[in-house]
Amino acid sequence: MSIPSVSSFVACTDFSKTVVPYLPELAELPGRLVENIASPSGLYSVYASTNPLVTSVAFSLAIIPILFVAQEVNKNYSQVDRVWSLLPTFYNVHYALYAHANNIASQRQDLLALTSCIWSARLTFNYWRKGGYTVGSEDYRWEILMRFFTKAQWTVFSFVIVAFYQSLLLVSVSFPAYVMFLTSQVEKSASSSGLTTADFICAGLMLTFVTGSAVSDQQQWNYQNAKKDYRSSAKVPPGYQRSSLDRGFLTGGLFSLSRHPNFLCEQSVWWSVYVWSCASTNTYFNWAIIGPISYMILFQGSTPITETISSHKYPEYKDYQKKVGMFLPGLGYGNTMPASLEKMFWGKMDEMNKETKADGKKKE
Repeated sequence: MSIPSVSSFVACTDFSKTVVPYLPELAELPGRLVENIASPSGLYSVYASTNPLVTSVAFSLAIIPILFVAQEVNKNYSQVDRVWSLLPTFYNVHYALYAHANNIASQRQDLLALTSCIWSARLTFNYWRKGGYTVGSEDYRWEILMRFFTKAQWTVFSFVIVAFYQSLLLVSVSFPAYVMFLTSQVEKSASSSGLTTADFICAGLMLTFVTGSAVSDQQQWNYQNAKKDYRSSAKVPPGYQRSSLDRGFLTGGLFSLSRHPNFLCEQSVWWSVYVWSCASTNTYFNWAIIGPISYMILFQGSTPITETISSHKYPEYKDYQKKVGMFLPGLGYGNTMPASLEKMFWGKMDEMNKETKADGKKKE
């Protein structure tokens, strides 16, 4: 068992003592796995004796070339999307299993694994019903972004951002689970591994944001299906107004408070896990904050692209931006991308639309 010896909850957050000493194991792990590749018991021994943070980071690094090759071979850059709803839970469950394997399990770790599974189930279902797992399905934004790069530049972008950065991002949101895992040692020495009020509050907070994501995604799903029916039959479905469907995008329900309530809740899920790590260690800050910050940075960078596409497609979207905040109510009004860059995106979209129409005429 390769875990730091901690005598207090605060010590569980000491990066120099709980992380740095175990980083060399990253270089040693591949050789140990090769040596025991033919022995299940040997592999289990390697797993149980390797620092769990090292194991999770090593796994995230190992799948990067797999994701990259899959992207380039299929020319489909949504490979990470297909495992987005699974990997964070995989890592959080890993910490719970590791704790059980070393007889230092706590109810807190099990509760985090359970709530993570609920998050995964909801997000995976929503991705599935939108066709995310169908052959050839790809995030529509990639096709537009590719037009800003040469082939060589895009290959570099594909590796560095799409595969490398996103894989590390998904393991980083599980860093608070490592901090929480370390508290199990302190609890064991104190003969106290029961759940506290703070645990229930944090788990409840996480599930509240999962519910918020579910509600907003369902509202969007209902609206898009109603719009589809309206456009095919010219009949307004019950519960909707013609003007709302003609507008082309949803502004009611949670979307009257935030332009992206689902994105807000998704980010908040991992902030709640970080808060959980703080509550379990009696601290206000720890190094695991890198996880939710990385998650937030991704949304801060990708959402303006989404909105630029929407404003090009829907004439009234600009007015909507002026009235409703991007994530938090009252904050982030107006355009989220510089006007010059926005025009560049619109130009690329016009090029793409012309090519699509030209291809359609050729087929006719």
